[in-house]
Amino acid sequence: MTKKGFTLVELLVYIALTAILFLLVATLIFAILRAQARNRAVAEVESQGVQIMNQIAQSIRNAAVLNSPAAGTTAASLSINTDSAGNNPTIFSLNGNTLQISENGAVTALHNNLITASALSFKNLTRSGTPGSVAIQFTLTYYNPGARVEYNYTKTFYGAAGLRQ
Repeated sequence: MTKKGFTLVELLVYIALTAILFLLVATLIFAILRAQARNRAVAEVESQGVQIMNQIAQSIRNAAVLNSPAAGTTAASLSINTDSAGNNPTIFSLNGNTLQISENGAVTALHNNLITASALSFKNLTRSGTPGSVAIQFTLTYYNPGARVEYNYTKTFYGAAGLRQ
């Protein structure tokens, strides 16, 4: 009568194959989680950058007067007057790492705390005889206090807008 069972060698082979399989699955899951984190950082920067650019451009298009910067100069803030006196002056500026809008003294951040902003500049491209136009540039970075590689994402946004008058 022969007993059926596993030999020690067979058992070791099965354990090794199972361990390799678990290692591969764990590596795959880890890679997926890193890609998700990276995509989350990219999406946050991209969506907030587009939103900020649209808000600044729309405000410029709806402005009645371009206060500063002066024609042909570049500045770190933009001051405009709108047709609504209650919002004047409307100022876009950088305070630390926060892009903000100030309307009649009331200050509001243009992005959430997952983003840091830098290198804000406005160049007045107005030529004589035209209502006015402004080139806009700013850089957004995903906030990454843990210095994790998957959260390292920075993008510089460029745009321009002109007064409609």
